[in-house]
Amino acid sequence: MYVVITGASRGIGKSIAEIFASNGYNLLLTSRNEFQLYKTVEALQTQFSPVVIKAKPFDLSDKIQAKEFGSWCLQTAVPDILINNAGAFEPGEIQNEPDELLESQLQINLEGSYHLTRVLLHKMIENKKGHIFNVCSIAGLKAYKKGGAYSISKFALHGFSKNLREELKEHHIKVTTVFPGAVLTDSWGDFDNSSNRILEPNDVAKMIFAASQLSVGACVEDIVIRPQLGDL
Repeated sequence: MYVVITGASRGIGKSIAEIFASNGYNLLLTSRNEFQLYKTVEALQTQFSPVVIKAKPFDLSDKIQAKEFGSWCLQTAVPDILINNAGAFEPGEIQNEPDELLESQLQINLEGSYHLTRVLLHKMIENKKGHIFNVCSIAGLKAYKKGGAYSISKFALHGFSKNLREELKEHHIKVTTVFPGAVLTDSWGDFDNSSNRILEPNDVAKMIFAASQLSVGACVEDIVIRPQLGDL
């Protein structure tokens, strides 16, 4: 069983890689940061030595590289599970954010997942099985102050996911959209989470793994996970 994970070198992606590796899944990983990616692979391979773990850095905001990563994955295996996790948060307001922010947020938060998925889909359809997870955001369900282009890009990813779900039902491929609230990743800097005010990356990973373990006749379409005290 092979799992493809993007944005896998840290945060949510790294936690997802850990939980699948701990359960015996082989991994095909990517992220933009080459050093951090191979450091993560080294740690995973040391801890989960029986598992096959392959990784190569790609910038999925670049259409060509997103497609190249998909082709690279297929050289090893047709994935059983694809987890589109790569993304980036840039705060802003529509009225005054930089002119190119919308384009850059769409490229990393939507287009990378779109182009990668299209490369892998044909083989997954041939196999008549598979599960695609698109890691979106609460910002793809609800507008909020300073969401701007980021929120727009996550609403777009939400729409992409819903269209995929409808298209792939007849091909026995599941599609799940994941909507995390605030998660303690690098974008939060030195945020003090000693009071458990926001989510831990492993919270999201556990939910994704659980959804992947259901019978072939069941599909979790949406995972909405917020901090216990609600959004910040």
